[in-house]
This record gives sequence, structure tokens and C-alpha cells, in this order.
Amino acid sequence: MEFETRAIHEGQAPDPQTGAVIVPIYLTSTYEQSAIGQHKGYEYSRTGNPTRTALEEALAAIENGKFGLAFASGLAATTTVLSLLKTGDHIIAGDDLYGGTYRLLEKVVKNWGVTTSYVDIDHIGDFETAIQPNTKLIWIETPTNPLLKIIDIAALAKIARKNNIILVVDNTFASPYFQRPLELGADIVVHSTTKYLGGHSDIIGGAVVTSNEELNSQLKFYQNAIGAIPSPFDSWLVLRGIKTLAVRMREHEKNASLLAEFLAQHPKVDRIYYPGLSSNEQYQLAKEQMSGFGGMISLELKGGFVEVERFISRLKLFLLAESLGGVESLLCYPAKMTHGSLPEKERLKRGIKDNLIRLSVGIEHSLDLQADLENALSK
Repeated sequence: MEFETRAIHEGQAPDPQTGAVIVPIYLTSTYEQSAIGQHKGYEYSRTGNPTRTALEEALAAIENGKFGLAFASGLAATTTVLSLLKTGDHIIAGDDLYGGTYRLLEKVVKNWGVTTSYVDIDHIGDFETAIQPNTKLIWIETPTNPLLKIIDIAALAKIARKNNIILVVDNTFASPYFQRPLELGADIVVHSTTKYLGGHSDIIGGAVVTSNEELNSQLKFYQNAIGAIPSPFDSWLVLRGIKTLAVRMREHEKNASLLAEFLAQHPKVDRIYYPGLSSNEQYQLAKEQMSGFGGMISLELKGGFVEVERFISRLKLFLLAESLGGVESLLCYPAKMTHGSLPEKERLKRGIKDNLIRLSVGIEHSLDLQADLENALSK
């Protein structure tokens, strides 16, 4: 089946008892057992819930993986994956990554006795150079947050496989519609389902998908043991979002492509980051690795922070807010918002400047969005 069909039907067959076309929300914490040790597939809703099971099957299907696991947030998913590690292990991470992931690695995981080295993602060979005898996991995002850099997943997968290292790819920015890292050799894919998979800015959630049975068995154990699982209602909301993922992603990309071309020519814009621009040095890699370029744009304004404040204050449709991937357009100021947990020296070292703005382009009419940006830039 094609992607759109799988997104609507996989894991979401009509309810066998009632014929309900949409998966019911099973608001129960526990399940009757016919005898000791004899149940009907479910014992306790932290361990498993039919609504969550439907979501997990759908997640696996759209990532073309064998196993899916759902979590209460993207960071809950990340924490569960990192629980595969033990004291003395070493992680290699791309240097451009979500500030919350950096905070988790430096303020929590480090306390477990697990260390992290950050590698310049523009140089794929640096990942191999950074490998130590105790390196157990490589963590990357592509496209990255917030500079939208592209990492060659297939090339990195070869390095990881040769050295018996788990490769994890955060696929949140691309979504499974535009990119499927497992097909390129990744071992684990992570999502914040809060973003494009949910799509409506009304839930917090996370996901992990793999085709490795041993890894899935460990992750499922930790999912239950740690207990950071989504509620049945949140699981249902993500299922609803997945059904329209394909049509939404096409609209996100169409609008983002138009706005990126507009912003790239604007005299008030110093630099633009969007992998779908032919002038982008990673355009060819993005074109080969992804089936589309997504709905995220980052840009640097001329004039520094003062101009950023003025620009933001004049916007009407782009809302200043955390998060991304909803149907409405959002604007984020990474230095103080998503990447505020990075020390200033680290932030600037990674290219997150005081004049950097990140746009999550929604699915409003493109001409209205362009007019909103033009008005804010021209005054």
C-alpha cells in the first residue's frame, strides 16, 4: 500500500465489537482477567492499551518499521532510548540539535556516567574520528534544529554498522512522509508526535520506531518500567493527525518553498536556511535522501536582535510560540526559546546567533503568509 493508505488504515481496522470506523478511546486503567495469568491481551494500561496499540502499529507502518512505541513526549521517547546505555558508555551527537536534547544529555544523562561528544555535522568523517572503544550510540537530527542542516543517513549508517554502534535519527522535522531513516540504515527513529504527526498543536507526545527485534524488546521493557506513556486520548489525537499527515505535509512544503524563495531575495534578510533552495549547499543530498523538503525555514535578519524584536512585533499571522508542525504558522526565537538551555558560548559556537529566527510554516494561504512577512519586514 502507498503511504496515504497506510496512514489511514494500518492499525486502525473497524472495531470488531461495534463496527466503529474510528478506533475507540479505551479510557480504562485495568482489565478483567478470566483467571490468574489469563487475560485478553491487556493487563494494565501503563503496559498496554488498545488505543495506544493502534497508534503504535500506525507509527511503525508509516516509518516502514516493524515495531512502534508511543510516549508521553518527545523527550520521554528520547530518555527511553538513552536508557539502553549504562555507566561508562559514550554517545556521539551532531552539534546542531534540539536544546532539550542537549539539556538531557548534559544535565541528566551525564549523571548516569554516560558521556557525549558533539561532532560538526558538516563533516561526516568526524563521526568516525570521534568513535571511542566505549561508543555505543550515535544521535542525529536531519534536518537539524534550528539550522536545517542535512546529514547523510546512509553514509553514517555504514560507519555505525561497521563499529557496532546504534544509530538513532530524530525524524521530527521531516516526518515519515518526506523521510524514512530506517530504509537508509538507521536502527531507531525518534519523533516528537507533538509536531507534524499530531499536526494540530493540541497534544504532547513522542514515538520510537525500529525494525530490530532485540532493541524493541529492550525499549518496550523500559517503556513499561519507566512509564512515560501517552494517555488513550492523546494516542487517539495522534492517530487522527496521522490520517491527514500526507495532505498536510504537501501544503506545508508548498508554502515553505514559496516563502523561502521570497525571503532569499529580500534585502532585510542576511541569510536563509532551507534545504529546498537550489542555492543551498546540501540541496542535492536533501533531494536524494528526502521526498520533500518540509515546512521549516530559519533565517537571519540584518540588524541584529533589535530588528528581530521589531519584526516579531509587526507579525499578525505568524504567532510567537514554542513548538512547530501545527496547521498554524509559528515563529520561534531559538536563542531564548528552544535553545535557551545552551550556554551562550555553546550556542554561538553552533551558529545560533542573536538574529536567528525559526519559522514553522503552516497551511494558511501562501499569499497571506507572504504578505504578513512582507509587512513586518518593510516597516
